[in-house]
Amino acid sequence: QVQPAESGGGVVQAGDSLTLSCSVSGGTFVGDDMVAWYRQAPGKEREVIGTSTWDAGSRHYADSKRGRFTIYRNYHENRAWLHMNGLKPNDAAVYYCTIQRASVVYWGQGTQVTVSS
Repeated sequence: QVQPAESGGGVVQAGDSLTLSCSVSGGTFVGDDMVAWYRQAPGKEREVIGTSTWDAGSRHYADSKRGRFTIYRNYHENRAWLHMNGLKPNDAAVYYCTIQRASVVYWGQGTQVTVSS
């Protein structure tokens, strides 16, 4: 069982930056893992932000998220990160990290981001 664990959410002001972290609870990332970040705002559908392979660090972003969102990973810290710039009130959502391993996608519990205007 792979259990993603997100952290770093909180309340920020519009225009601020925030970095969320994703780790593997009780474990580690492995070479073929695919990390993805999603978000879901109240009353809205869940949407993908982007993905990154763990080993090669090949990243892809949803068109609407390109530019303000950056996914990266750190081998030494064994973490994947989602960095967000220029946060807006409509960025407020629960942000989820997923890890795809051996064709199975594992979801974290999510971390809440609130953006005040």
